[in-house]
Amino acid sequence: MSDARRIALVTGGRSGERDRSLISGEAVRESLVRQSLPHVVLDPTDKDFTDRVRETDVAFLAIAGQWAEDGKLQGLLDTLGVPYTGSGVLASAMAMHKPTSKTLVLAGGVTVLPHIPLQGHEDPGEAARACVEELGLPVILKPTSEGGSIGMRVFRDLNSLTTTLTHDTRGGEWFIEPFKEGTAVTCGVLEKDGALMTLPPLETVPTSADFYDYKAKRNPAGHRYRCPAQFPDAVLATISRAAVRAHQVLNCSGYSRSDFLVTPAGDIHWLEVNTLPGLSPHGNLATMAAAAGISYDALIQAMLATAHTDGYRP
Repeated sequence: MSDARRIALVTGGRSGERDRSLISGEAVRESLVRQSLPHVVLDPTDKDFTDRVRETDVAFLAIAGQWAEDGKLQGLLDTLGVPYTGSGVLASAMAMHKPTSKTLVLAGGVTVLPHIPLQGHEDPGEAARACVEELGLPVILKPTSEGGSIGMRVFRDLNSLTTTLTHDTRGGEWFIEPFKEGTAVTCGVLEKDGALMTLPPLETVPTSADFYDYKAKRNPAGHRYRCPAQFPDAVLATISRAAVRAHQVLNCSGYSRSDFLVTPAGDIHWLEVNTLPGLSPHGNLATMAAAAGISYDALIQAMLATAHTDGYRP
């Protein structure tokens, strides 16, 4: 690939996913070196980040989480006039705020789990009882705007949910969903040659937890992948269509990765979309790309090629 642009490889940041971002950044850096693409590695936490990034031609965002994947970094780069990979401000913000993304994707015709948002001023006991009455047990508590399964907890009784809402959720935004037994499946969407393509859905089997939680994601022994996922073709096709639909409804750009839950009965529930998915060479997106015959370096090339350079976007 011949590319004379000066690339800012943006990684790190100050979110709870900084460690994952740095892993992605190092993998992308190695790929850029292999491809002899000129680049500089920048961290938004550096005091001279703004001055240095404005001197580059395009930013490759190998970063995730708050202040990075939620539109804030994208807004800065738009203001500075620096093109960047991934979705714009509006799509990033909507995707990161899970209740908003679920509402919009549901309106777009994709099945999602019901949810109840929690407000900090609510009485914890009343909120817990109302959630259990509406959703039943077990339930799962999730942060409104986090990634990587950070902070997720499953509750199988009312007392433990009440205790957690009383002591552990102040100062943040949360929501509750019913906790369904099933298989975690993810599906990547990639813009290539101006058209959207889906990558083979990937199935994740946790081996150290009852769901694919934060620890299981970061422990190689805590999960195993099957790609393509071992489901009937009709199920895989539904997942792929839903991933594209979510990408379109939320106005994502370049690429995304949607997460799903498939129940033993075959019900498919869209959970969330990652606008800046992890880029470890052995991670979800790279594994799906490899199953589609796309090498890691070719994946990085394709992502870099989608950097938005034309006109204003919300």
